[in-house]
Amino acid sequence: MISLDRRDGRPLRIGHRGAAALAPENTLASFRAAIATGVDLIEFDVLRLARGELVVAHSYDLYEVSHEARRGNLRNMHVAEIRASCPELPTLDDALAFFVDEAPETGVHVDLKSAGAAADVSAALDRFGLRERTLVSSFHHAALRRLAGLAPRLRLGVSFPRDRLGVHRRRGLGRFVGPGLRGLGTLTPQLVDLLLSRSRASALVLHHALASPGAIARAHVRGVPVVAWTVDDPLDLQRVVDAGVDAVVTNNPSIFVSTLTT
Repeated sequence: MISLDRRDGRPLRIGHRGAAALAPENTLASFRAAIATGVDLIEFDVLRLARGELVVAHSYDLYEVSHEARRGNLRNMHVAEIRASCPELPTLDDALAFFVDEAPETGVHVDLKSAGAAADVSAALDRFGLRERTLVSSFHHAALRRLAGLAPRLRLGVSFPRDRLGVHRRRGLGRFVGPGLRGLGTLTPQLVDLLLSRSRASALVLHHALASPGAIARAHVRGVPVVAWTVDDPLDLQRVVDAGVDAVVTNNPSIFVSTLTT
């Protein structure tokens, strides 16, 4: 099982969708940009298309996946059809092969978006020999429980909270996210045990606004590491590091160099 312990006193550096601030997200180019900054793990999203193909994408919104080149929904499309507009779209196999061939020392962080793909993801990790190097995180508790049964040695992270409406990505609505998360933050330490027991996860993956000293201490009492997402402001990075997080997900891994001295 992959260790998420701090290294030399600093939290692990996890590139978000590769290094989304430096190259098109969820592409091999973004993975390579993350490697160049010295990340410890690379995070990427996995979706299952209607015909069963697993692709590296955050949502079924073709406008998002094509980096604003085309509108539509890719759920019912073939990979070959999607690649007409998104030539850099990797399949899950493409992504895992990258870690074998180009990044043999880098950890894998799969963010599972399609709950029904749990068994297929587990099989793919075994096929590439990557189970011991991988963290699989998800908001889907049932999917995590399925993975716990299929692969007891696979590190699993329960993500919290789930933004079901995608408010944080909608232009003009971001100002409402902060106050809501601050209110939820007071409850998060009390929810830690419930989240971990319901999901059978062995890591807690929190929005950085909820990564308080109390929540982190509660997880650490259970021997569970805490990952904070997605941190791009140096002030937020210093705050979560001081609070005791074990790993930080960021779009721009270079902020570690400019912010942290350890």
